[in-house]
Amino acid sequence: MEKATFAGGCFWCMVTPFEEQPGIHGIISGYMGGTIENPTYEQVLTGDTGHLEVVQITFDPAIFPYKKLLELYWPQIDPTDATGQGNDRKSQYRAAILYHTEEQRLLAEKSKEALGLSGRFEKPIVTGIEEASVFYPAEEYHQNYHRKNPKFYKESRVYSGRDAIIEKYWSKD
Repeated sequence: MEKATFAGGCFWCMVTPFEEQPGIHGIISGYMGGTIENPTYEQVLTGDTGHLEVVQITFDPAIFPYKKLLELYWPQIDPTDATGQGNDRKSQYRAAILYHTEEQRLLAEKSKEALGLSGRFEKPIVTGIEEASVFYPAEEYHQNYHRKNPKFYKESRVYSGRDAIIEKYWSKD
């Protein structure tokens, strides 16, 4: 098993694209980076701790290679937005690929470059590619949020602008 970590705005919206794929053995919402240990959601929500909201995925690369995870990741975000995603504007909502190995770093850079050359976007691709650091799982009520609170989850996707991003940049796929 390997780990993959992605930041792409609100972590609630980053779970569902990955969860039912073959070879995915777990997805945990949490926090990475930042200046304090074991941050709480309330602390991260201020935007002052430097943490990103992330999903950490445990996967079997023989069944679902990292390259395929990247192919699922990009269509979940606006990769031209360096300051958040949709209406989620604080620093914890910045998009980033947080690599765990040199191979992941190289694959992430290659996929980012290919996306930039694709002609899909008028602005440059600014999603960060950064080394993974300590991962802090989010509080239990954030785990599988879409299942625990389906109505509010759907409303949050609309309010956050997530669905509009996907429609604007990725609907033709």
